[in-house]
Amino acid sequence: MSARVLLAGSGGREHATAWKLSQSPHVGEIFIAPGNGGTALIGTNLPLKSTDIDGIVAAAKANRIDFYLASSDDPQPLGLVDRLQAEGILCYGPSAAAARIEGSKAWAKGFMARRGIPTAEGESFDNYAGAAAYIESLPEGKLWVKASGLAAGKGAVGCETRETALATAREMLIDRQFGASSDTVVIERDMPGWETSAHAFCDGKTAVLWPFATDYKRALTGGEGLNTGGMGSYSPSAGVSAALAEEVKRVVVDPVIAGMAAEGHPYNGTLFPGIMVTAEGPKIVEYNARSGDPETQVLLPRLESDLYEVARAAALGDLGSVDIRWSARPAVGVVVASRGYPESFETGFPITGLDAVDSGVFVFHAGTKAVEDGFVTSGGRVCTVVAMGETMAEARARAYDNARRITFANAYYRTDIALEAV
Repeated sequence: MSARVLLAGSGGREHATAWKLSQSPHVGEIFIAPGNGGTALIGTNLPLKSTDIDGIVAAAKANRIDFYLASSDDPQPLGLVDRLQAEGILCYGPSAAAARIEGSKAWAKGFMARRGIPTAEGESFDNYAGAAAYIESLPEGKLWVKASGLAAGKGAVGCETRETALATAREMLIDRQFGASSDTVVIERDMPGWETSAHAFCDGKTAVLWPFATDYKRALTGGEGLNTGGMGSYSPSAGVSAALAEEVKRVVVDPVIAGMAAEGHPYNGTLFPGIMVTAEGPKIVEYNARSGDPETQVLLPRLESDLYEVARAAALGDLGSVDIRWSARPAVGVVVASRGYPESFETGFPITGLDAVDSGVFVFHAGTKAVEDGFVTSGGRVCTVVAMGETMAEARARAYDNARRITFANAYYRTDIALEAV
């Protein structure tokens, strides 16, 4: 019998995940809450926000869902996996208790301290006076002020001066810039190094690494502008050797699996550590309790195994029973966004060129909405154009050649994605 599968989210990551699941002979219908214009071409979009846990549970029962695969930020810390499991639905994703590793940076900070996981020097505060005193006590240098809760990838602010750090802490704690998500903030000293994204399939007892990917967070070419949810990605990451990958697994992935199990909430689902490779070795920037966006868009095209088979085996606690294979061919993804993102931008513009891409090039929708004669923009990150190649240079050239074909009013993309790798 073919499985009826549920996803929650509306990004390019959900389109890529639905696309990959649709290739499995074990998967029948796919439901996405709320989805986007692209997911509607693969499955059934449900008109529900990914934070509407009651609504999603009711829809899962009404649509006889067999399997839930966690991909986006909000549902797991809000308890969706716990609720679906209570209804007898098999889930690949962490419980609310395990998902605190993403849902609360303050909790994650304490967990890393308990488990000896290397990360930045820092402290958590729920009041401005304490935060300000801590900032004043630190030597001059770059600091990070982070909303403890979920903030759509925009809650971490790099501050070059003490004055900027104080102002940012005030905006979060007093002005409540991110609402309840910034009721507590984490203040950290900067970690010099270079960044990479790791992912791992986890079954509560073991973890299997994915290939590494590099994400581009800043809005503008050259690393300028504000932090975003991600403006592009490539895989495999330049500079990640087999030895470094093994060290990452040993130092920052396996301790999570062991520590979560020891503390009574085994981690099942995709674990996504953002890592800074420093002179002292890999250190954690933050943990995420799902896959990355736009990393998922370049990673899943490289996955040669059946995603449903892998996720189901992990959900059953039997990850070792499946063979997980990846293509050696590199992939590059370029996010085409609405100019002005992540601040103010206009939507509702017709999108052209979606059907003009080369064979074998993927366009994963995010901020799109289907209309009678095509698609219009409905968000900041509109789509991710992903190409593979025999070399990174070939993949990069194909990705940009095809990204140029997708047009709408105020379209924008960075021009330096994967440039460091070629």
